Amino acid sequence: MEYILSGIAEAFVLLLKGDEEVYSAVSATLRASTAAIIISLVIGLPLGFLLGYFDFPGRRFFRSVFDALLALPTVLVGLWVYAFISNRGPLGGMNLLFTLKGVIVGEVVLALPIVIALSAQSIEELDLSVRDTLLTLGSSGKRLLFDIMWEARYGMLMAAITAYGRVISEVGAATMLGGNIKWRTRTITTAMAFETNKGQFAMGIALGMILLLIAFIVNSTLSYAKRRRQTR
Repeated sequence: MEYILSGIAEAFVLLLKGDEEVYSAVSATLRASTAAIIISLVIGLPLGFLLGYFDFPGRRFFRSVFDALLALPTVLVGLWVYAFISNRGPLGGMNLLFTLKGVIVGEVVLALPIVIALSAQSIEELDLSVRDTLLTLGSSGKRLLFDIMWEARYGMLMAAITAYGRVISEVGAATMLGGNIKWRTRTITTAMAFETNKGQFAMGIALGMILLLIAFIVNSTLSYAKRRRQTR
């Protein structure tokens, strides 16, 4: 028990004195996860809207595929992306392997199904009268589509937050694609695993505290979005 208390005390010291190694991992994590979620939203929200709003041949099939991909294992994502961006892969010439950009690619693959599936669900769950009401108010064409997306904004916010929580806490793909290179691609989760295996318990706890704080902020925002969605 003593070494645990000692580790916690040392972790606070590392955080308060601004340890460069700790905050380098935090910076890499926030840069990669933020870039990944932005790309995922730009691609995923329009696709989710199309999947949830329009009826077309194969819609049920695609809906089932994206729902199934919600449980996509991170290590499997890392394996497939590694195969594509390694020197022998079709994207090897882009030199993405063992870079933060490679980590971002893996995180986009993880986040995209979540954004598409949950945003499609938020569109599907809208009251059927919403479209008729918007038409009555003079909304049409592109404006109608944007107005419907606005009505589903809290559901789409939930999709974004859920996806962000998934990518910021994953370790498998980040390790395989980034290589856990100190000062470059080492993220909070990969650093926690690496430092704990080295016996650097204080470093692991310090990083864990930051990750816990980020998770608390993400979950608080998610709870807010859920409440607003239920009272809408």
